[in-house]
Amino acid sequence: MRSFKARMRESARRAGPLVLAADIAAPPSRLVSRILASARRVEGSACAIKLNMHALLPLGAADVRAITRGAHSLGMQAIADIKLNDIPSTNAAAAGALWGMGVDALIANPVMGAASLGALARAARARARGVIALGHMSAPEARATYEARMARRGRLYHGFVRAAARAGADGIVVGATYPRVISEVSRIARGVPIYSPGIGAQGGSARRAAEAGASYYIVGRSVLGAASPRAEAARVCALVSQRGLGGL
Repeated sequence: MRSFKARMRESARRAGPLVLAADIAAPPSRLVSRILASARRVEGSACAIKLNMHALLPLGAADVRAITRGAHSLGMQAIADIKLNDIPSTNAAAAGALWGMGVDALIANPVMGAASLGALARAARARARGVIALGHMSAPEARATYEARMARRGRLYHGFVRAAARAGADGIVVGATYPRVISEVSRIARGVPIYSPGIGAQGGSARRAAEAGASYYIVGRSVLGAASPRAEAARVCALVSQRGLGGL
């Protein structure tokens, strides 16, 4: 099987660099059908779907497998946004369970430490899966934590990004609400794709994220709430593609 990074590039070239945040809250009996319906609404205009903790927690393994199979049938990768952060044995167990359910990549928190992140990334690559590291969140409150100063080491997110690059992470998350940070991260972790959430509902701009160096654009509410989700997803993809940007 090709690497996760290669599969993402191929999916994005075919359908565009939008990652649908299918972070849907619904009764467990309806959650799988709701998530798959949202993915079908953007078929051909999204390269992946992202499932947050509140979407994953009510589901069983068979439910998650149904979602990942559905995503793959639509030409999309499936990303688990669990912000994994624990000791290596726990990380390995959690990741292994997700790989068994067909998940293509997970989002991890580099606060676990560079050695633990590196071990997780190596184990993922051995199974043709991916690890995307959290660099800087999109929420306004992130400035107070991720941008805290470290003695002689810059800001906290600088350390996270360096650790992610050393670990061979398949991507780094930086909120589109912080284009200045995207620019910095693209210089520090040269060649590592940047995944940017916070576009639309949180006020982030796909255009500004693209100009700053983002590769993939994570969009949820503004696409799913549109009159035509597929048209809105295609509009975002066209906006960044027309500028010749995105690092794909």
